[in-house]
Amino acid sequence: MLYYLHLWSDVWSPLRLFRYISLRAMAAAATALIFSLLIGPWIIRKLTELKIGQPIRTAEEVHKLAELHRQKKGIPTMGGVLIIAAVVLSTLLWARLDSMFVGLSVGSMVVLGAIGFADDYLKVVRKQSKGLSAREKLLGQVVLAGLVAVVLCYHPDTRDTARKLLVPFYKFPIIENLGVFSLLLAGVVVVGTSNAVNLTDGLDGLAIGCTLTVAFVYASIAYVVSNAKYASYLQLDHIPNAGELTIVCSALLGASMGFLWFNCYPARVFMGDTGSLAIGGILGVVALCLKQEFLLVIVGGVFVMEALSVILQVGSFKLTGKRIFAMAPLHHHFELKGWSETTVVVRFWIISILFALIGLSSLKLR
Repeated sequence: MLYYLHLWSDVWSPLRLFRYISLRAMAAAATALIFSLLIGPWIIRKLTELKIGQPIRTAEEVHKLAELHRQKKGIPTMGGVLIIAAVVLSTLLWARLDSMFVGLSVGSMVVLGAIGFADDYLKVVRKQSKGLSAREKLLGQVVLAGLVAVVLCYHPDTRDTARKLLVPFYKFPIIENLGVFSLLLAGVVVVGTSNAVNLTDGLDGLAIGCTLTVAFVYASIAYVVSNAKYASYLQLDHIPNAGELTIVCSALLGASMGFLWFNCYPARVFMGDTGSLAIGGILGVVALCLKQEFLLVIVGGVFVMEALSVILQVGSFKLTGKRIFAMAPLHHHFELKGWSETTVVVRFWIISILFALIGLSSLKLR
């Protein structure tokens, strides 16, 4: 919205600054951060008054974990509404609202946030750790992914790039035209990312801290590929108008910092599925828009580790009757092995930063 003030730069020349992505990106991050810090206490208070508390797994489900997390019972959940509100407000203020990329990414965040909200609401009403069925959540994610893929694959500005298959550290497309398999790729990315973030959200500050590094990397990539000169130098596909995703990712970065203020140990609020599905969804859609889907496997390495630990645990138990980990997702394995919650979280943050650096290096090492 404020972008359009540059049209009045002939009246007051400093207004021309609102054209620049770098300025608007920094402003978007600051706006989302300040909004979160100011509104966060009010949202936490309202959630507490409504008794929207986090259901904790019972001792029958896993005795030791119930003991470790018993102090978390009753802490308000659905805090993801704060993240979504901060991202939406900041994006509306600082991004170009005529950008298709902005509509797809933020719209996806809101839709998946609504699915997560329904899931959280049912958990609170039923007073147990189960909400929507896996099939219901999967259906919503797949439908959304399909719509995003159709728009990207058939829009005249993106159809050629959207159908390519690119991998990190390799300068040429592996496949020039995926055809209908573009829909399958989009489904895997959106469903996989949203569920991976959801699985990671199990300790205070863990998922939102890892979101910070991923959002920063994709904000950087969006800025690079939107600039024809930078993209050519790094041998990346130039994607016009993708710079607006820098604003979106910066807003997510600021919102994540603001939420972490309240979510760090000991947490005053949890994001719930409202936040985790929304975050995973927007990251997946941004990766699709920038044609950096496989880079998300590296940059979001912690999310991948958490999801893989669940897949391996379930697969091993069904095939052999034995468990690989003390418990899945992976962060609970280390908890049950004696690591404190803060130790697990900080070490996973360090790993996330390492993955982010490896991901950024792929822009040059091609």
